[in-house]
Amino acid sequence: MTGAEMIVQVLADEGAEAIFGYSGGAILPTYDAVFTFNEAQKGVGGRQLPLIVPANEQGAGFMAAGYARASGKVGVCLVTSGPGATNTVTPVRDCMADSVPIVVICGQVARAAIGTDAFQEAPVASLMGSVAKHVLLVTDPSRLEATMRTAFEIARTGRPGPVVVDVPKDVQTTTGVFQGEGQLAIPGYRARLRELNASVLADAAAGKFLQLLSDSKRPLIYAGGGVINGGAAETMTEFARMFGIPVVTTLMGIGAIDTTDPLSMRMLGMHGAAFANYAADDCDFLIAIGARFDDRVAGDPKKFARNARRIAHLDVDQAEINKVKGVQWSHVGLLPEALRALVAYAARTGFKADFSNWRTALGELRRAHAMNYDRGSELVQPHYVIEEINRHTRGEAIIATGVGQHQMWAAQMFDFREPRLWLTSGSMGTMGFGLPAAIGAQVANPGRLVIDFDGDASIRMNIGELETATTYDLPIKVVVLNNFGDGMVKQWQKLFFKGRLSGTDKSLHKKDFVRAATADGFPWARRLDRKQDVPGVVAEFLGYSGPAFLEVVIDADAGVYPMVGPGLGYDAMITGDYIAARPQDAAPGEFDPSGMF
Repeated sequence: MTGAEMIVQVLADEGAEAIFGYSGGAILPTYDAVFTFNEAQKGVGGRQLPLIVPANEQGAGFMAAGYARASGKVGVCLVTSGPGATNTVTPVRDCMADSVPIVVICGQVARAAIGTDAFQEAPVASLMGSVAKHVLLVTDPSRLEATMRTAFEIARTGRPGPVVVDVPKDVQTTTGVFQGEGQLAIPGYRARLRELNASVLADAAAGKFLQLLSDSKRPLIYAGGGVINGGAAETMTEFARMFGIPVVTTLMGIGAIDTTDPLSMRMLGMHGAAFANYAADDCDFLIAIGARFDDRVAGDPKKFARNARRIAHLDVDQAEINKVKGVQWSHVGLLPEALRALVAYAARTGFKADFSNWRTALGELRRAHAMNYDRGSELVQPHYVIEEINRHTRGEAIIATGVGQHQMWAAQMFDFREPRLWLTSGSMGTMGFGLPAAIGAQVANPGRLVIDFDGDASIRMNIGELETATTYDLPIKVVVLNNFGDGMVKQWQKLFFKGRLSGTDKSLHKKDFVRAATADGFPWARRLDRKQDVPGVVAEFLGYSGPAFLEVVIDADAGVYPMVGPGLGYDAMITGDYIAARPQDAAPGEFDPSGMF
C-alpha cells in the first residue's frame, strides 16, 4: 500500500465513521485514497468513510469535536499543510481544554523541503505541541501505520484529548507493506495507563470515605466533565441515589445526571443556578468527581464550598488532585470502577445514612431561588424561547451552542435526560463552535434531533457552515437568538465598564440571517420577533423534517443571571431583578419556611 492508503485503512480499522476535512496539495494523496477506498467498498457493499467537507478547516475541527462529544468515539479531521493545519489550532486547543478525543491528520511538505519555508509549510509540531495531547511527525514511512494506530490509542485512553499527526507528502506516496497491526513504543505513557487501569479503590480507602460521609450532615456531589468523558454518568447516578446525595454539575458535566432527577441541583458556578451555588456554599462534605475546581466554578478558591469541613476528590488525572483546592481524601483511577467499589463496600458493610433533612432544605432552596425572568415583558425573552423548545424536546435533543449569553441561558434552562446531549465549548469558550459541532453530532446521530442554539455574534464566526449542513442534507435545526451584538461582553461592559459598548454593538450591521440561510439552501427559514407567535413558530420549526433556521429577535437588554464576578465567591453573587437572593448571614442547611434562609 501507499502511505495514503495505509492512513485510510487504519481509519477504517479504528472504527472511524466519517472524516471531516478540507483538501489541499500536501494532503491530496490521502484524499485520493479516501476516494478509491470508498469506491472499492461500494463495489463489495462494504462500509464507506463518508467525507464531510466544511467551508473552513476550523469548521472541520469542530465537526470532529462535535462527533466525538456526541458519540464518545474519536473524531477524525483531515487537512492540508500550512493554513489548513493552522486553521485547526483553535479546535485542537478547544478539545484539549475539554478533554475531547480527536485525531487531526495534517499534510506536510515533502521531507526534503521541511525547514525551507516551502509553499504552504508550517511548523505543525511546534505549533501543536503546546495545545495538543500529543503530536507525531512521521519521517519514516515504515512507521506510518504504527503511528496512526498509536494516535488513536493516545486520543481515547486515559484523560482523552486531541492528537495531531503531521504526514509529509512524500511519506503519503511511498509504498510499503501494510502489517494490519502494530503500535509505536511509548513505554512511559503505557506504564501510566497500566497504573491507572490497575488502580483499585482499597477497602481501607472506601472505609475512610464512608467515615467522612457518616460524619456529614450536608454532603454534595460536584460532578464535572470527567464523569461524562469517563463513561461514569450511570454509575455516578447510582452512587448518588444509593446514598441520597444531591448533585451539582459544572458546565461540562451537564447531563452527568438527568436534570429532572430529584437529586439534580443543576449547574453551579459563575452563571450557575442560585440554588446550586447556595448548595455548594452550605454543604459540609464536598465530593468532587471528574471536576477540576476551575475558575468559573471556584472563582475564589478559598471561599468555594466555604462551609465544607471535608473534601473528597475522584479523578482520572493525578495532576488535578490538590491543584486548586486541598482535599482530605482522594482517589486517582477509572471513575466507574471507583464508584462501584464505594457502593459495593457500603452494601457489604451495611452502611446507612439519612440526609433527608438536607434534601428537604435544598428542595425549598430550589423553590425559593428558582430561575426566573421578566415574564411580563412584551419583548421576546430568551428564557421563554428555551422553555417552549424544551417543552417539545423533553430533554432528549442534542443541543450544541456557540459561546455567550445564549450558551448560559441554554445551560441554565434546557433539560438533559442523559449524557452527551449537551455540546459546548467550555474551557476555551470558542465563539463559532455551535454550528459545526452540531453538524458533527448529527453525523454521529443521524436519527436524533440536533439543535444548534446560537447567538447572532457567535454564528457569524462560522456561518459558512450553514451551506455544509444543507449540502449533506442534515436535518439540523438552527436557532439564532439575535440581540444585535456580543451580548455577554455587553453585559460585562454594562456592569464593569460604565456601559461603554466598545466594539460590541452590532445594531447597525446589515446582516439578514434569514436571507443568508435561504441562500445557503435552508428550505425553512423564518424570523420571529413577536412574543405571541413563539409557541406556534417553535412547533412548526421543530416539526419540519429537514434543515430549518429560526432567527429570534430577543430583548437586547436581557441579562444572564445569576452572575458571580470573576475571582469572587458566591457571597458576591448577583441574582438580578427576578431571582430571589438570600441574606448574607444565612445559616447553612437551615430552611426558614418564610422562603429565605
